[in-house]
This record gives sequence, structure tokens and C-alpha cells, in this order.
Amino acid sequence: MAEWVPRAEWIKTQPQALIASCVLMLDERDRVLLLRYGPGQPWSGRWWLPGGMLEHGEDPRTAARREMLEETGIALGPEPRLIGVDHRADVLGTGPVLDCFFHGGLFTGGTAVRLSDEHDRYALVPVAELADTALAAPVPTLRALHAAAKSGSFAYLREGAPG
Repeated sequence: MAEWVPRAEWIKTQPQALIASCVLMLDERDRVLLLRYGPGQPWSGRWWLPGGMLEHGEDPRTAARREMLEETGIALGPEPRLIGVDHRADVLGTGPVLDCFFHGGLFTGGTAVRLSDEHDRYALVPVAELADTALAAPVPTLRALHAAAKSGSFAYLREGAPG
């Protein structure tokens, strides 16, 4: 039988993971809003969804709203819908990351985008053309999230792949 360990010590033995929130926003033609990481960024030249790591004490939905506003200048409604979760064992040497993905609603033609210093471009990309896009994550990730957003379902991903 295992020896009893005080809770504070036991917690130190448990896996640690970072949590991130990302936003999938579609336009009326089903194109995905992507941002390109600018020079000096870890994923420089690659495209991905608006999003980032949670701040201390922040929940994933609040982080999604904050990151969207910081990275694009777009304010999301109060309840973006959770459409997927992806567990990645190691991201850029930081260890495990749990990504929470939210559907950010419809990107309309009149929506103004104000990029943060982290990004240098934005684009609306058709899902069928993702294979030709230098992404910061696997194409199946965006395909699964797009399907979940369109169908009202949920995508459970491991290392970017449905599983």
C-alpha cells in the first residue's frame, strides 16, 4: 500500500500543462480568419487562429475574448461556443498544452481588423486551400474545428488530429 502524502506534496508530482484559448471565426463564404506571426515570433511566417495562453486566474472563454480583442481589435460576444479541445504533449519545449477552441461567430465584410505587434497580416482562407498555407498546427486541426463550428458538434483532438 502506498504511503500517504500530504496534498501539497502530491500536487507537485502531478503533470503540469499550460492552457491556451483560440478563436475560429468564419465569414459568409466559410473562410477561416487566420493571422500570420510576424518577424521575431516563434512561429514567424506561419498562420494560425487568434489566441494565446491564459493569464493567471483567467478562464478559457475569457481568455478567448481577451486574445481576440488584443490580436485583432474584434470584440466577441459574451458567450463564444466551445467547439474543441486539443492536447499537445510538447509545444516549443514548454511541455504539455491544452488548447481550447471557441467559435467566434461571423466575420462580416465591414469588420475592421487591427493587428497586434505579434502579427503582420491577416487573411480569410477557404478550408479547401489550407493545405497550401504554412500553418502553425496541422491542417486536420482546422478541418475538424471548421466541421464542429458548422455542425454544432465538438472536436476532441490529440496532437491536432481527431481522436
